Parts: sequence; C-alpha cells; structure tokens
Amino acid sequence: MSREIPAEIRQLAQQVEADGGVVWAIYPDPYGGRWQLLVELPLDRVEPTPYQRDLSPHHVERLKAVIRAIGRFIDPIVAIRTPDGRYWTPNGNHRREAMFRLGARRITAILIPDPAVAYHILGLNTEKAHNLREKALEVLRMYRTLREEHPEDPERSFAFQFEEAHLITLGILYDRRERFAGAGYVPILRKVDGFLDMPLREALGERERRAQVIEAIDAMLEPILEALHERGIRYPFLKQAVLSQVNPIRRKRIVTMSFDEVMTRIREGLSRYNAEAVTAEELAQVAAEAEE
Repeated sequence: MSREIPAEIRQLAQQVEADGGVVWAIYPDPYGGRWQLLVELPLDRVEPTPYQRDLSPHHVERLKAVIRAIGRFIDPIVAIRTPDGRYWTPNGNHRREAMFRLGARRITAILIPDPAVAYHILGLNTEKAHNLREKALEVLRMYRTLREEHPEDPERSFAFQFEEAHLITLGILYDRRERFAGAGYVPILRKVDGFLDMPLREALGERERRAQVIEAIDAMLEPILEALHERGIRYPFLKQAVLSQVNPIRRKRIVTMSFDEVMTRIREGLSRYNAEAVTAEELAQVAAEAEE
C-alpha cells in the first residue's frame, strides 16, 4: 500500500536540492516505517558531529585503498541536516575524509529527519571499533553538548546515548590526561558508577568530583607500580591486578556499596599495600582473573 509523503519530508527534500544535493529516493525504513531519504550531498557541506572521536589516519588510508580498489562508494553514511544547511554525520567521518582525500566532490547518504540521531554515535558507528579512550571522550563531548541543550533533563534520561555511565567519568580523566590508563577501573566502575538522577547542569559537577577521586587513587598507584617494576614484575595488566587486589567488590555480583564507599576502601587498601611482599605469581593469578 502506498503512503503519502508528509509535507515536512517533502520540504526536507527541497532543502537538499537547494543545498546542491540530489534526492534519489524518499522511503519509509523497513523496521519502524519512519521516513528517510537516500541523497547525494556536496562533500564540502558534510562534517562530523562536533563531539565525536578524532580521525584515525591509518583507518582513513585503509578506506581510501578499499574504495579505490572496488572503484565504487557502496556504504552510504548517515546524516542529518542542520538549520544552516550543513550536514552532520554521526557515523561516517572516516568515509567522508577518505572520499575527500580521493578527490570526490559528493557523497551518498541516508538522510534522517530526526536531529536526535546525531547523538546515537556509539550505536551507529560501524566504521572502526572504538577503544576505551575514544569512546569515553566521545561520550564526554556529547554530554557537554546535551548539557547546554537540555540542562534540566536528568542524566539518566540519556542512558541510551551514553551506553555506560562510567564512560562519562573516564572521559573527564582522558580529557585531562592524554596518557591516562583507565581500563583497570572499568570492572569497578561498572558496578558502582551508575547514571545519576540529577539534571545535567548539576550532574557534570558530580562527574568531575568522581574523576578527581579516581585521579587521587591513580596517584597512589604510581609508586606501587614503580616498586613492582623495580622488582622485575611487568605484566601487561599489572595496574588492573593491583586494583583487583584492593577492590572490595571484586567477586560480588550484587553490590550495595556506594561509589564513595568503594573508593574509600580502595584508598585504604592501597595505603597498606606492601609491594615488597606480594609475589609475581599472586599478581599473575589476579591479572588472569581480571581478564576473565
């Protein structure tokens, strides 16, 4: 059964053409039946959403080689149109850059009328798997933008966009310290650093406080790790192993302790930690358990 195209979708198509683009198709998507457009956009009007991760030069070069070898651009990016006639892509920045470097002037896109799609970066992005640092920084950039746009909305209401609450806290730390190693904290934070019911205008302050707590713990860890290194103990997951040894919720499935309670216990454990007494075998075992 044919469906009448809504007036706002027809208007969007007219705007694309006024922007120098081409509308190839207007259709309802096969899952939700929501209208979207298959378009060809001028490349100089397309840019990444302002809060996503930085480009990986290696991945851009790899995409260039693949596009050149195939001789076709076959994987449309997702885009939304901004009020000033620009087009943001939440999932296609590497493909956009690869096409630009190949000398292309246009790019194929699936144009979504809903601007909220711009915040679904983590779920939409299939170009290149995020590492923890990239993911956390991307979430923090999104967080800051949403805080400006929706200051009174509770942090918890954006759980889908952020995916995991601890990414916000870690994002603040990666933003402060480029070489911060956050992976060792993930097993702990997943259990105690949940989404907040505070409005975003207040919640960012709490996130910054939690980041400071972790930063202080990280400072306590440094001399311990140095002492272990001096003894010749240099496992890849050494930091995570030491944290696991002092983690009061390591083996608990149900956690009733708060973030601050757990962090206080970790600080107490680190203050008593004897780097001269622990054995390499003990640390190796804990590191293996931490990776399971």
